[in-house]
Amino acid sequence: MKSEDHTQETAEKGMSAVDIGLLVIRVGVGIAFVLHGYPKIAGGPDMWRGLGGAMGYIGIDFAPVFWGFMAAFAEFFGGILLVFGLFTRIVAILLVITMIVATLKLNAGDASFGAVLHPAKMAVVFLGLLISGPGKASVQLVIPALRKRWYG
Repeated sequence: MKSEDHTQETAEKGMSAVDIGLLVIRVGVGIAFVLHGYPKIAGGPDMWRGLGGAMGYIGIDFAPVFWGFMAAFAEFFGGILLVFGLFTRIVAILLVITMIVATLKLNAGDASFGAVLHPAKMAVVFLGLLISGPGKASVQLVIPALRKRWYG
């Protein structure tokens, strides 16, 4: 079977190569963020206070426990939602913000260029998901009430 035939066959079933590519990105990045976010969400208020302190790099010095919890929540639960393609654009907004703050924090410290670049690259990935949405391989498209929502 030629590659073109497979692409045509997939498109006829309603999924394009782009949809499959978005699925791979969502699942791969989603699992990575679940694994990366779990220790943060499980770390509790002490961990969240440290994470939330990074908000000072954008001038927000109040409620560090809240902001830290939000970052941990975005990474762990956002990763789960990405895997299933639920509320992808909302998750992407939260993770773009989280990755920008992480980039600023690492850039202000003595982190290596590679360490600073990682959250910056992830911010770009999440910006792409914010623009594209989850693709057709998404649980959200199976749920009629959520099917045509902008936040898909």
